[in-house]
Amino acid sequence: MTHSVAILGASGYTGAELVRIIATHPGLRIAALTADRKAGQAMGMVFPHLAHLDLPVLQRIEDVDFSLIDMAFCALPHATSQAVIAALPRDLKVVDLSADFRLRDPAEYERWYGKPHAAPDLQAEAVYGLTEFYRDEIRAARLVAGTGCNAAAGQYALRPLIEAGVIDLDEIVIDLKAGVSGAGRSLKENLLHAELSGGTFAYAAGGTHRHLGEFDQEFSKLAGRPVRVQFTPHLMPFNRGILATVYVRGAPEAVHAALAARYDAEVFLHLLPFGALASTRSVAGSNLVHIGVVGDRIPGRAVVTVALDNLAKGSSGQAIQNANLMLGLEETAGLMLAPVFP
Repeated sequence: MTHSVAILGASGYTGAELVRIIATHPGLRIAALTADRKAGQAMGMVFPHLAHLDLPVLQRIEDVDFSLIDMAFCALPHATSQAVIAALPRDLKVVDLSADFRLRDPAEYERWYGKPHAAPDLQAEAVYGLTEFYRDEIRAARLVAGTGCNAAAGQYALRPLIEAGVIDLDEIVIDLKAGVSGAGRSLKENLLHAELSGGTFAYAAGGTHRHLGEFDQEFSKLAGRPVRVQFTPHLMPFNRGILATVYVRGAPEAVHAALAARYDAEVFLHLLPFGALASTRSVAGSNLVHIGVVGDRIPGRAVVTVALDNLAKGSSGQAIQNANLMLGLEETAGLMLAPVFP
């Protein structure tokens, strides 16, 4: 059976990535693409790399006939998905790629995003979309909230370690490098080639990055007590990819063993041999995650590296993985693309 899908906000990077992956998906068909400011244009005009595909013309959201749609991917900017999803038919399955439904507590949403949530009933309904840890809930969900790409990388490193009790919960540092596509497609001065190329910089340091809300929520729930990690992201002069380097207090061999036990049966999560380090180059364009563990020169400390593609496993690939579960399809359908190398 083929399911008809709509991509709301198809003119952004995550929207284009959804189209790229769904184009060869055996169980999904793109029936509608929206982009209000580019309504009436062909997708191939907005993204020439997709011009060879037979795709619907971009239109406004209000012009979509949702009675013909089985699943909607909402790839709209943060703070805009709430009103849009609230107006969609209640029987329509939705995967939201924005930050609007990731935090369960309305007070925490307001704290991190600076305004009250506009659809608190939907916020309470939404299932957090870290697929490998919420499969059963996702299968039964109508609305799934995709994780932040940085938040996904940090959680793949740390969730099994918290679950297994092999690290000190009060000594966790996440140093993260992110490709520029994670900042979106809108024009920003600091993302101009002359401003970014040949250099890098830290941002949102000191506990101000919004993905910390997801770390706080998920790690504290796992541990049964408050867990607060140190997290500093850096913007790198490459297009796509995330590399998280996570420093923990714990026996390195036990850390590796806990990750191996949790991820042994996972198709997309690959734990490297002890002593090997993850690289963004090895996962680019794919739904794969590579995880490496090495011991530190200081006894009783370990370094965990995680590499994923922020547009694929960190966003659009994860969204399709969740949609597969929601629609009763094979979880890996359409997602077994090999990484692009070199």
